[in-house]
Amino acid sequence: MSFFSKFFSKEKKEDLDKGIEKTKSSLFGKLGKAIAGKSRVDEEVLDELEAILISSDVGLETTVKIIDRIEARVARDKYLQASELNDILRDEIVQLLAENNSTDVEDFGLNSPQKPYIILVVGVNGVGKTTTIGKLAWQFKQQGKKVVLGAGDTFRAAAVDQLKIWSDRVGCEFYSKGMNTDPAAVAYETVNYALENNCDVAIIDTAGRLHTKSHLMQELSKIKRSVGKKLEGAPHEVLLVLDATTGQNAFEQARHFTDATDVSALALTKLDGTAKGGVAIGISDQFKVPIKFIGVGEGIDQLQVFNKKAFVESLFS
Repeated sequence: MSFFSKFFSKEKKEDLDKGIEKTKSSLFGKLGKAIAGKSRVDEEVLDELEAILISSDVGLETTVKIIDRIEARVARDKYLQASELNDILRDEIVQLLAENNSTDVEDFGLNSPQKPYIILVVGVNGVGKTTTIGKLAWQFKQQGKKVVLGAGDTFRAAAVDQLKIWSDRVGCEFYSKGMNTDPAAVAYETVNYALENNCDVAIIDTAGRLHTKSHLMQELSKIKRSVGKKLEGAPHEVLLVLDATTGQNAFEQARHFTDATDVSALALTKLDGTAKGGVAIGISDQFKVPIKFIGVGEGIDQLQVFNKKAFVESLFS
């Protein structure tokens, strides 16, 4: 039984393949040119590979780490054919992701026995945060779980309205105190609602704050403390949503948000719209925060659990 037949339906595999097609085409198109006419992996090939990985937004620090590992293999084996480079690169990326808390899971099931399970969702405007919340709620609903969405982005009427539309579409509960109310109070009362109404999952939206606005970033700590006051140990997950199309800016956002709050997982959206999918490798490596979800299309079912084996196999297949 192949990996995909065990963990992925045919439709999910096709979605993943299509979702990272631009990254794959860019990466291997450039790699093919770099090794054209070459018989062995030499310094020139490695220099080309370094430039390719950086241009794919893997990030300088992670790129250097990959190149160093390949150089070590070249030195150990004395001779590596250029035709082997794809397989070598795949092996090193798999090992890198394995070191960075990227846990392969089969579906959207909750491993924690905690009920309600509280997820706090953070990120800047425009990354697909509210859409990710809606798609995540839909996945949980498909498993028969009772879900409530908390409208903690109280600064924009459109944010509250959009979340309400998603709750109606998904068929889940919705909690809001309206505009210009205290986000920490909304988060607190969403948890209270989840407790009183026997919800399995509460997903709380937060304002799409700019990572350069320190006072807004500090508010995240207040929201987190407020949730913890109502339910010990909550939130059980702080999910940072990042837009893959922004490339290096996603690194900056990850840096600021991980400094501001205890980010426990990442959702990487819009992979289907970019050739910069290498950002998944670099961010996982540099921040040691697992990528948990990836967006590979606009469909409500096209938010996938990130599985490093499936991702790399699809990237290199």
